[in-house]
Amino acid sequence: MTDNDDLQGQTGEDIHLPDIKYKPGCNKLDSFNWLNHLPECISENDIIEVRFKNTRKGFYRNVNNLRLEIGDIVAVEASPGHDIGRVSMTGPLIYEQMKELKVLPCSDDLKKVYRKAKAVDIQKWEEAKKNENPTMLRSRQITEELKLNMKIGDVEYQGDKTKAIFYYIADERVDFRQLIKVLAEEFRVRIEMRQIGARQEAGRIGGIGSCGRELCCATYITNFISVTTTHAKFQELSLNPQKLAGQCGKLKCCLNFEFDCYVDAQRGFPSRDIQLEAMEGTAYFLKMEVHKGIYWYTTDPHSTANIIPVPVDRVREIQAMNKKGMKPDRILEHGNDWESAAPSEDLLQNNSLTRFDPAQPAKKQRHNSNKKKNRRPYDNRNK
Repeated sequence: MTDNDDLQGQTGEDIHLPDIKYKPGCNKLDSFNWLNHLPECISENDIIEVRFKNTRKGFYRNVNNLRLEIGDIVAVEASPGHDIGRVSMTGPLIYEQMKELKVLPCSDDLKKVYRKAKAVDIQKWEEAKKNENPTMLRSRQITEELKLNMKIGDVEYQGDKTKAIFYYIADERVDFRQLIKVLAEEFRVRIEMRQIGARQEAGRIGGIGSCGRELCCATYITNFISVTTTHAKFQELSLNPQKLAGQCGKLKCCLNFEFDCYVDAQRGFPSRDIQLEAMEGTAYFLKMEVHKGIYWYTTDPHSTANIIPVPVDRVREIQAMNKKGMKPDRILEHGNDWESAAPSEDLLQNNSLTRFDPAQPAKKQRHNSNKKKNRRPYDNRNK
């Protein structure tokens, strides 16, 4: 007996269900359950985590003691009516997540899980999702007609099609009381307006970044950390807004990824604001290479013609001498002949397209001259 037959028996009519597939790990709201090896306990399954569209999640109380697994489609309590979502986490890890989010397990605010979704619930849920895109386009036209300075980025229908959440972005406060009245008359549902930021909108829309990969906010980032130009300065990046800004118009989130590494590498570096005084002249800081430990100085503050690479240890030594009122003869001990670090080995030099092809045996060249050279002495006696 298949799942469709079971659902048909519950509803009493033949309903064609869409092919809904779920693969754990392919959604950015999925969490790795590192406690799944522990034995199951009935008391630990009384609270589950359910995810919905976009970045909306919630904890629900399993009052009917249903046996639920990750990926199951369930009908949960909503206000008003009920909503449809997927189970994203079960087991003892739920309580660890609730501690992190500061949600009390004994709270009365936790809503209930009604049942596993039936065929009728799933069908209505699919119909509601099909209406989301036309509703978003129509609502944008309405905002333009009302001359509101806002942009509706996405629409999410509740599972029972009685409520719709409109996600919008706006630079300033917007009075959308008239908009709610028009939307309610137009779509005949309960309206909820929810403001989001530019980063959240980019994560919902998705796209390809300048690195050639899918946007991080659309794949796995759920909590956005503030990014400032200080992150770019520590990494010695050019303060070019066109290169540092992402598709959302804000600074790229990936500036946070290696920021701690650069901060740790520069923890023992000498100050860059101090000029180096030597007998041959004064050196002014120009730039640095963090992981190589090299400061680049120039003798002319208005030009980059004469650039001198100075190791960090030598910079520290010269600064200590300048504090004592002493000046070295040269900035570099052996003149300007600085030996750079050995170049890294090219890892792609052997990546030929034919490197995995089977080796072909060399062709045998049969020439008369080779036969004569390889003849044995007794071959002449046979003649």
